[in-house]
Parts: sequence; structure tokens; C-alpha cells
Amino acid sequence: MNLTVRPGKLENGHDWVIDFRTVPHWINAGATQSGKSNLANALIKGLAPQPVALVGFDLKGGVEFTPYAPRLSALATTRKESVDLLADLVGEVENRMALCRTHGARNVWTLPEQLRPVPVVVLVDEVAELFLMADKSEKDQVARTATALLRLAQLGRAFAVYLVVCGQRIGSDLGPGVTALRAQLSGRVCHRVNDPETANMTLGDLDPAAEDAARAIPAETPGVCVVAGQDGSWHRARSVYVPESAAEQAARDHAHLTPDWDALIGSVPTA
Repeated sequence: MNLTVRPGKLENGHDWVIDFRTVPHWINAGATQSGKSNLANALIKGLAPQPVALVGFDLKGGVEFTPYAPRLSALATTRKESVDLLADLVGEVENRMALCRTHGARNVWTLPEQLRPVPVVVLVDEVAELFLMADKSEKDQVARTATALLRLAQLGRAFAVYLVVCGQRIGSDLGPGVTALRAQLSGRVCHRVNDPETANMTLGDLDPAAEDAARAIPAETPGVCVVAGQDGSWHRARSVYVPESAAEQAARDHAHLTPDWDALIGSVPTA
């Protein structure tokens, strides 16, 4: 299983490859019409034919990810659903951890193939919606959300649970949970953004030159972005246009590969 997607080309002419087994977790930042949603479409289209479970968080009423529902094993569209789904994901990671411990394996990829659980790719449409509070009554849910996302980011790689966190606005003003999460997401994609803080949050801790390059992306070049991986290098890249209709078609065509969520989280043996 390769768990790779090729969204487009790097400026040097090489393929732009997102390989979750090499770089497990990603930030995908960008303003409206910058190419951020196009990359999400490319990920859906590229992963749909592969034997993976896709999980979505879309607190904009589900309008972004509902069209891909045939290929999603689970979709949270409210804060309460998000808290519950994150709890399921953390529980699944803990089950996989116990399975690996029982069999003396450091990660799921060293387990015997018949015991190896299905990889899970988690897509978060707009991370700010998970961290913003309308009132104090939501404080506990936001705190639980932040803790669960951070735990998934810290542990997910070894247990084949991968994160793609998208956002128009990703700033430290969303709280310390976002900053802590960012530190665990080694893959970075920054399209044109509306504010310097988002570019800084996405790339500033890696290389100031990468941040400068992202802030220089003109509005008339959707799909152009700066990509950085765990080795510290960065490149300008451009994604191939993937219309929503193509991603929706891929979701329908490969709906038969969608693992049932309740069966998936209850299927990992612990002995």
C-alpha cells in the first residue's frame, strides 16, 4: 500500500508527492479561491481507490464534504459530533497501540498482514471552526477537541492514522491548542493567504524564506503554493485542477471500498 497522492508539479519539474507513510500529517492553508479546496479534491480523488478509511470534519454544516459521503466512513458536521468522532479516533489509536504491544511490533506496518488495521486519513475542512467558541459553554468541548487532535498527531503515524488540517485562517489567536498541533504537523502547504499570521503559522517555524515566498503568491495564480516536508526543504508547487465533480465521481465509483465505521473501530483484536 503506497498511501501517496500526486497533486501536481514542483517548480523544479518533479512530481509533487504527498506520501502519508513518509510525512504523516499536513497543514493545508489558503484563502478562498487560492487552491486549498482543489488540493482537498485531489486528496479525495487520489485516496478513494486505495484501501483506506476516509474521515471528515466539516463544521460548515457539511457543505464541503457531504458530496463525498459515499467514500467517507464517518463525517462530523457539528461540534458535538466532532467531539464524539475524535473520541472514537483516539480509542482506535489506543486499540492499535495495544495490538502492536501484544505482538511486539513497533508500528502497524510491522504486524503480520492479516492483523494490520485499515489506515485512516482524517480530513479537517476548516480547523478554526473546531477551536472558536461562541460562548463559555463550549469551552470544555473545545479543550477536548484540542487534546484529542494533538494526541492523534503525536501517536497517529505509528498506528496509520493521518491528519490533513485545512484552514483559511490558522493563527495563534485560536489558542495554544493550535500552536501545539502545528508543531506535530510536519507537512505544510501554504497557498495565497489573506493575513501574514497564517503564513507564519504554516511556514514560519521552518524557514522565513518559505514564508516570504508564500506571501508573494499573486491572487491570479490559484493552485500555486509553497510545500514543505519533514526534511526542512521547501518548494514552490502548482496543483493540477481537480473539479469537485471529479472528486465526487471518484467517491461514488469507489464507494464499495468504504469501511463501515462502527465495524472498523470494533474490529481491532487486542490479543
